[in-house]
Amino acid sequence: MFNRSILQELIKWSEKPGRKPLVIRGARQVGKTTVVNQLSNTFEQYIYLNLELPADRQPFEQFDNIETLVQALFFIKNLSLNKKNKTLLFIDEIQEVPQALNILRYFYESAPGIAVIAAGSMLETLFDKNISFPVGRVEYKVLRPVSFPEFLEAMNEKEAAGYLRQIPEPSFTHPKLLQLFHTYALIGGMPEVIADYSANKDLTSLSSIYDSLITTYMDDVEKYSSSSAQVQHIRYAIRASFSQAGKRIKFEGFGNSSYRSRDMGEALRTLEKALLIELLYPCTEVQLPLLPDHKKSPRLQVLDTGMLNFFAGIQKEILGTADLNKVYQGTLIEHLVGQELLATQFSALSGLNFWVREKQASTAEVDYIWPFEGKLIPIEVKSGTEGKLKSLHLYMDMAPHTMALRFYAGKLSITKALTQGGKTYHLLNLPYYLVSQTDSYLQWFQKQIKES
Repeated sequence: MFNRSILQELIKWSEKPGRKPLVIRGARQVGKTTVVNQLSNTFEQYIYLNLELPADRQPFEQFDNIETLVQALFFIKNLSLNKKNKTLLFIDEIQEVPQALNILRYFYESAPGIAVIAAGSMLETLFDKNISFPVGRVEYKVLRPVSFPEFLEAMNEKEAAGYLRQIPEPSFTHPKLLQLFHTYALIGGMPEVIADYSANKDLTSLSSIYDSLITTYMDDVEKYSSSSAQVQHIRYAIRASFSQAGKRIKFEGFGNSSYRSRDMGEALRTLEKALLIELLYPCTEVQLPLLPDHKKSPRLQVLDTGMLNFFAGIQKEILGTADLNKVYQGTLIEHLVGQELLATQFSALSGLNFWVREKQASTAEVDYIWPFEGKLIPIEVKSGTEGKLKSLHLYMDMAPHTMALRFYAGKLSITKALTQGGKTYHLLNLPYYLVSQTDSYLQWFQKQIKES
């Protein structure tokens, strides 16, 4: 299996002095177990526990003394306790034994030499309110679907992956990288889908995998729910999310339903905790601090664009296009850019926002805003000339800087644009496939401006 960017994050964590137990959050099937198994190659001993299995669950149900628990785990797995400081302990599906999460604090306090990672689905919702999270005793990382650079590695396109990270990219790489990105846009970033396509190059075989993924999430619904009514709300929210992805939504009557705002709001927030969706809230300011307005309608981001394509039935449209901005009224590529921006963030507090100006006379909306060195950089996902970027011009008229970013189907360039208010600003135009390199290009962009 291909390497994930988060593997480097996990290696850094494992080498930190005074490291805390780590909880990896992420939706089912995004590759949490795989990446921890890869990390285990850097340790002398590895204990893998899946708490869905009775034998692995038993020690946590039987022993609440940390010393006895540690001894039992090493004994059961036939490993040397003398090498505990060179051992990785991975507790998978930790939600099956709620008290196991609380036990993590005692690993930090009484067995700090053992590198401990836990993973599970829907931790915040599944755990009993009497089970306290070990605040201050654990760290958190988030794992999302595969990014475009990781996709290239999975497809054995190592040269393409190397050039992708070269700043600035050579112009001769553009046609092939754009073609590869179209394939990535089509199938998405779920590891099982990519592995199957890499091995077979057969798009038709992927349908059963997409179906299986959504069935898995639907089967989890009862675990997420506190009542039979909430089961129905969440099931409906999952189905409707794919048709509403990329759009600003209202909880009341979500997805043409008759459900109340309270019911749909609770269902969608539950799916957000499960990392199946993200609710992106708008900001109205153009400088830090970034303060989302939760009174305004959020934009819906689903877990994976490939799943969105499949369930929205737009796969053939993607195959025949020269510019992804022409597919699904531009919603597809805007959604995928958001997915790529999220893929580079591993913090549990990370997220995305966009900008709006809502007045009676006119409404303006910028696709994303991105914090960079004390600035809020506006990001638009659009084709066409600079003159068509009216919302971006309005944002830049108010912004205390002159840097803006646009993703499109064209080649890398820097141009100057003029707002209606007469302000000149610099626009970095990047091809879609460079979203994963946003921070590196903003550094380069800033340097080019200073030298011009």
